[in-house]
Amino acid sequence: MNVKRIFGTVLTVLGIAALIYTGYEVINKSAAYTSLAVIGILGLIFFSSGISLVKNTKDES
Repeated sequence: MNVKRIFGTVLTVLGIAALIYTGYEVINKSAAYTSLAVIGILGLIFFSSGISLVKNTKDES
């Protein structure tokens, strides 16, 4: 069991969820653009770090 891959997958899924939420709220013209910007930036950070963690982790077998 590789903990880094699991953590990378969790980060990737959280990043995707944050980006989908941000896109949904922007389309619905929500008035809270500051919080949406923060959620979007955090989503991008989580997504990119999760992808790089999964990609750069070697298999143990």
